[in-house]
Amino acid sequence: MKLYSSDLHIMDVLWARGELSAKEIAQILGETVGWSKTTTYTMIQKCIAKGAVERRDPGYLCRAVVSREEIGREQTDEVIDRLYGGAPDLLVASLLDRKRLSKADIDRLRALIDSFDEDR
Repeated sequence: MKLYSSDLHIMDVLWARGELSAKEIAQILGETVGWSKTTTYTMIQKCIAKGAVERRDPGYLCRAVVSREEIGREQTDEVIDRLYGGAPDLLVASLLDRKRLSKADIDRLRALIDSFDEDR
């Protein structure tokens, strides 16, 4: 499932707040992103069509059908495939090369890698 940044605005609201009416989502995104009610409703419809959001009546209640973690995994896999030829180590090397990681970030990555090694 490919979600664009506009879709993620809808998803972020639902992931943070749970089930909401389309009207409530429109109010929140009107304040935070500046979207009109029409734009918000259109984006909700797109998320429904993609299978990311489920709608039920009465009240046009919306809820996320997929988790943030699921979308994160899918989009990370896509980035690895598209930009790094399917090699996750190249993604990590790119992160390390950008020098934006603190020592604490690197320590967490090491611990994460070590935990994966223990599981295998």
